[in-house]
Amino acid sequence: MCGIAGAVGRLDPEVIEGVRRIGVSQRHRGPDAEGHWTSPPSGPGVGACFAHRRLAIIDLSERGIQPMVDRETGNVLCFNGEIYNYRQLRHDLLEKGTAFESEGDSEVILKAYATWGDACVQKLRGMFAFSIWDASRRRVLLARDRVGVKPLYIAEIETPAGGRALLFASEVRGLLESGLVRRRLDPAAPAKFLWNGFVPGPETIISGVRSLPAGHTAWVADTGRIIEQKRYWRPPSASETSDQPEALGDALRGAVASRMISDVPLGVFLSGGIDSSAVAALAVESAGSVRTFNVSFDEAGFDEAEHARAVAAALGTQHQEIRLTQDRFKAQLEEALGSLDQPTFDGINTYAVSRAVREAGMTVALSGAGGDEIFAGYRSFRDLPQARNWSRRLANVPELWLRGLAALVARIREPRRAGIPLQTRWGKLGDALATRGDLVDLYQVAYALFTRSFQRRLRLDPEPAGVSHGMATTRACELEELIAREPDLHAISQLELSCFIGDRLLPDTDSTSMAVSLEVRVPLVDHEVIAAAAHLSPSQRYGKLGRKQALRSLALDKLDPALFERPKAGFELPLEHWSRDALMGEIDASFADRERLESIGLDPEGVAELWRAYQARAPGLYWSRIWALFVLLHWTRVHRVTL
Repeated sequence: MCGIAGAVGRLDPEVIEGVRRIGVSQRHRGPDAEGHWTSPPSGPGVGACFAHRRLAIIDLSERGIQPMVDRETGNVLCFNGEIYNYRQLRHDLLEKGTAFESEGDSEVILKAYATWGDACVQKLRGMFAFSIWDASRRRVLLARDRVGVKPLYIAEIETPAGGRALLFASEVRGLLESGLVRRRLDPAAPAKFLWNGFVPGPETIISGVRSLPAGHTAWVADTGRIIEQKRYWRPPSASETSDQPEALGDALRGAVASRMISDVPLGVFLSGGIDSSAVAALAVESAGSVRTFNVSFDEAGFDEAEHARAVAAALGTQHQEIRLTQDRFKAQLEEALGSLDQPTFDGINTYAVSRAVREAGMTVALSGAGGDEIFAGYRSFRDLPQARNWSRRLANVPELWLRGLAALVARIREPRRAGIPLQTRWGKLGDALATRGDLVDLYQVAYALFTRSFQRRLRLDPEPAGVSHGMATTRACELEELIAREPDLHAISQLELSCFIGDRLLPDTDSTSMAVSLEVRVPLVDHEVIAAAAHLSPSQRYGKLGRKQALRSLALDKLDPALFERPKAGFELPLEHWSRDALMGEIDASFADRERLESIGLDPEGVAELWRAYQARAPGLYWSRIWALFVLLHWTRVHRVTL
């Protein structure tokens, strides 16, 4: 696990220095070692340079230091992530006569590329983002893992001397620190952020910076021009024939067992819920002795320590509870906000857990992320098909009438108070019905922070061109193609994996865990697990919606089912309680800063209206909405970003 950076194109001294600055800014991602490499010069002065920060996990010797040069081919690797099947690949390559100089997974990628070319990514099981300089063709291969666990951001720039280059890095902030990327907010970012609480990929909050999409590779010529970008993997469709659940069980056991490989201390996040308990149970099955960690709180409504303790006792793990108090949170708040690579309303939960586990001595942790998305743990799997059915039934009703009917229902369900319309699901009923059953739009409405009309009151500018329901229309079209002809439940799972997991949870987890130099592994979103789940019948995969019966049956069958017979509760910090006193003054000052608000496209009057309603305890106006705006203002101020 590491931080990578580089440039391809015109290698002016300012470009090489900019890449060095990115490396310095990403030190938290790899405090164990650093490395730099620059290609031999060409006539026009073009080529590539790489910078690497190392968090040593496998093969702790100096032989694992990067950028890594293949002495036989001259190819060079700069790699972030873990390849979980590297031992098998190494064995296969040895049988082909390949010689190795190290014991880790990095050299396996280099040798796999020398043997199979860019098709090597098809053979990798793991989380990765890497660049390979192909010495003979003088071009760079960029690649990202199938689900997008590891990030890779790129920006095409004009160099100070008037040339062209492509920059890449593990973090958006790193690209800003290069001094070569303008600190300019993407014009569409305010509309996207107000809808989602983050900016969906592949675009970022910074103009001109985007991510290489998950499951993609890109070839970059030594002139800095992208020659080709292609998808090498897409989430599988629901199978028309049903496999036996045992195939999923084998995939789950293989995913967890392979992620137990580590030359440094490893633990498992354990909340006591089904997902984390399933991972812990399979880890115990694989390794025997496992350390589990639970973060507990003084606030009873948020504390799951009792449930985690019971599961740990049943599994026989070495369990440790870490108490996170309000005072400790306040002391960490600035660091928590500083861990966010892009503004997001949901990232500091993972920061709090990661920091606690890192301070307990772990360098690697396994997480249960992904279970809800694959096995229908969210209410979206129940609510969206119902909403889709109703919106289709009313498809011939004029939109004005639909919104009038929805407003009437909302007033009956929750009488409007405190001056602003309801922002709950009843308040969004009109937006939902207006989708006419389009599942991508309906999904976006369900997850929107605000109703469409109130978002307009929070922005200075109208809806930007090329944006629909909080995302780029091109991305919406890709998602439509992805779920076309899929059954509703599988289609929703695809959207959860692509949008919630890929755009929000995984980027948040990466930036906030790597801020404390902790590697988080997510076995439930292993691509073989995803494929095996897609080959089950709906009854085998989901059972009764919300129960995640497949995980219960395949991973928790040796535990008392009563351990999990309780209402679902996702991991959440008592943020509203902790921050009411600690942050109210700072939020008030931020929301009153007209110049800052206008500089990022927010309407001071609309924000003031929202803040007054929240302080008046308007029904259904959750803390997350206030927190999202505060994080956006804080992040753009700290990083000096404006429109």
